[in-house]
Amino acid sequence: MNINFRLPFFIALIFGFSVFGQTHKTPVDYVDVFMGTSNSRWMLGPYATMPFGMIQLGPDNQGANQGYNWMAGYEYAINSVDGFSHLHAWTMAGLRIMPTTADLAFTDEPTDSPYKGAGAGPHSRILKDSEKASPGYYSVYLYDHDVRAEMAVTTRCGLQRYTFPEKKESRILIDLLFPVEYNFNISDAKITKVSDTEIEGYAMSHTGGFNDYKLCFVLQFNKPFQSMNTWVDSKLKRNNNEVTGKGNVGAFVKYSTKEGEQVYVRSGISLVSVEQARLNLKTEMEPFGWDIEAVKKNARDVWNKRLSTIKVEGGAEEDKRKFYTNLYRVYAAKQTWNDVNGKYVDPCENVQQLPKGVDIYGGDAFWNSFWNLNGLLSMVSPDIMKNWVLTQLELFEKTGWTGKGPTGLEYSGIMEGSHEMALMLSAYQKGIYTENPEKLYAAMKKNVTVQGSRYDCGGSVGNVALDTYIKYGYMPRDLGVTNKTLDYAFDDWCVAQMAKAIGNKKDYKYFLKRSESYKNNFHPELKYIVPKDSQGKWKEDYNPFDNDNLIEGNGWQYTLYVPHDIFSVVNMVGKDLFNDRLEHGFEASKAHKYAAHALDRTGGQKSEYYINQGNQVNMQAAWLFNYSGKPWLTQKYTRDIMETYYGSTPYHGWEGDEDEGQMGAWFVMSSMGFFEMNGGGEAEPIIDISSPLFEKITIHLDNDFYKGKPFVIEAKNNSKENIYIQSAQLNGKKLNHFQIKFKDIVNGGKLEFRMGSTPNKQWGVKK
Repeated sequence: MNINFRLPFFIALIFGFSVFGQTHKTPVDYVDVFMGTSNSRWMLGPYATMPFGMIQLGPDNQGANQGYNWMAGYEYAINSVDGFSHLHAWTMAGLRIMPTTADLAFTDEPTDSPYKGAGAGPHSRILKDSEKASPGYYSVYLYDHDVRAEMAVTTRCGLQRYTFPEKKESRILIDLLFPVEYNFNISDAKITKVSDTEIEGYAMSHTGGFNDYKLCFVLQFNKPFQSMNTWVDSKLKRNNNEVTGKGNVGAFVKYSTKEGEQVYVRSGISLVSVEQARLNLKTEMEPFGWDIEAVKKNARDVWNKRLSTIKVEGGAEEDKRKFYTNLYRVYAAKQTWNDVNGKYVDPCENVQQLPKGVDIYGGDAFWNSFWNLNGLLSMVSPDIMKNWVLTQLELFEKTGWTGKGPTGLEYSGIMEGSHEMALMLSAYQKGIYTENPEKLYAAMKKNVTVQGSRYDCGGSVGNVALDTYIKYGYMPRDLGVTNKTLDYAFDDWCVAQMAKAIGNKKDYKYFLKRSESYKNNFHPELKYIVPKDSQGKWKEDYNPFDNDNLIEGNGWQYTLYVPHDIFSVVNMVGKDLFNDRLEHGFEASKAHKYAAHALDRTGGQKSEYYINQGNQVNMQAAWLFNYSGKPWLTQKYTRDIMETYYGSTPYHGWEGDEDEGQMGAWFVMSSMGFFEMNGGGEAEPIIDISSPLFEKITIHLDNDFYKGKPFVIEAKNNSKENIYIQSAQLNGKKLNHFQIKFKDIVNGGKLEFRMGSTPNKQWGVKK
């Protein structure tokens, strides 16, 4: 078995380090795509992808041996690879490719099966020290096949390079059905040989119980293959130019290779048609020819441009790696679903055409993305924020509804409330989208006035059981989950603010009043959010750590979950009791790194925890001390969460569910000392401030949306010990409160802090 390539690679690596140590690091150099990839979700791996890329091309290594495939995909701790698949979107998968030279195997047996003999599967052990990745690129040495696999991507296309040993039969497998995180099946598939250097095909795919999509693809090879061979289930057919079927359908091409011979594969995908996949390939990838280094460099340049919108200086190198890796995650797991010419498939499987210059996005839910993700995108990527609004308006125009979790543009109905509206509202209030406020309001208002339901084309739309919420003024525990009261109340507040923005005073007053519905689940004696039934009877023997009738959280956590009216919550609980509870909760959670370890394979959400930074419901907790008169505790605990909850290794990146950039955005925003409690929905959007992580942070603003002058944050005397704000100035003027306006940032300017090791309990106590 030849592994000679490793010696020059090692020499090059050493030389690279020696040169690199003498050169200036750019933001992309700090990104560690392996960070947090152990015990992670399907969407989070060292996949080669572009910002909001349609393709996330990279390794899978968790399969049939786990039985139930929750958290399938990539696990850093497993030293093997089953193949390299193109889609790692939430509830979406497809088109896995694997180079092989060992005994032919094309069925997905357990990853830890014996590596010799029948039925072992096409997987391979890997040399872990050969596994390298950076934004847009991945490579690894497949030990059992003696093949080095490399891949780089554009937004919709991939380029793989496979370096083979001398073999009479070297193969490249094309696999359409394999283990993924959710139930995944194929009802119809077709793979066709177009020529001895091109293959095309499609797979009618179904995942998650609601997501139906047709993944179309074109594969081009840099040199002719000797034959195409196909299978359906376990039946192999050699020298076959076309295969159709359902379920386990696949093919492989055969080469006779010399030592070190390289075979390149270009792949283009589309949800519209094979012709569109070929157009994507022709437009995005063919201009690079077969030059994988050029594709890799292009990806690096695109990523560096995105990441360079924020420059951090001072502080530890580890913190910079954490910062830029978390910023990378903000863009790495959601997708662009239109092709290069603007065609896309809507939730009813109709082909639609976008206006020129517009992209349509999909991904997991917007559940509480209003606290961090939306605010960050507003500051540094308003173009993406605007496209998100245009995505929602496009869905509304074509199908009548916005989407709370438009994975593949399908109506998933995932999570609670319709929090895409917080993004839409914020983009309008910040001047990012202003073209058609009446249409924006109509799209939002429908979610809080028309009963949500199952959608004819799959999934569900709107706010389910909205009529029940309106009738009772809360969600009775015998008719729905209690936290819907809280989520729907926030939705009402968002619609109220948009009504006010367009001058609809009647709707503004109505929805603003309805946004106080959360108070109907607030127990006046217990001072907690407590479930009650349709007869108005409170749940008996209430335990605030009981998550009965609450989704992914407990009563202690949900009592704090009123983004639009925190001051009222503080007053209802009582400031002293509120602070006592919250501070005790943080102190009791230190030993757990402020996490409930919700994704551990040994169990689900742990209801006995106070602070759970690892899930959306509780991610605002450290910022609440700003509102209860103790902002120095916000400074203390936000810095401690960044230090302990967030790690910098594959095994310790995030102690929970990263959820497509939400946790990454929390770290980035908090590193700058920023937070948006109500999601930036006020007429004059407000940013909460706290202790920044770095000595200097520069935000470069988009000239197409803002004035373009950078906004600089300086924290003098800042360190791991000096975490407390002693004084602050905004543009040379003394700042004594914990909030600034969003426009203060995007107009450009300077926010200065003087830091110290002990709290200044007089600073920031004023609203």
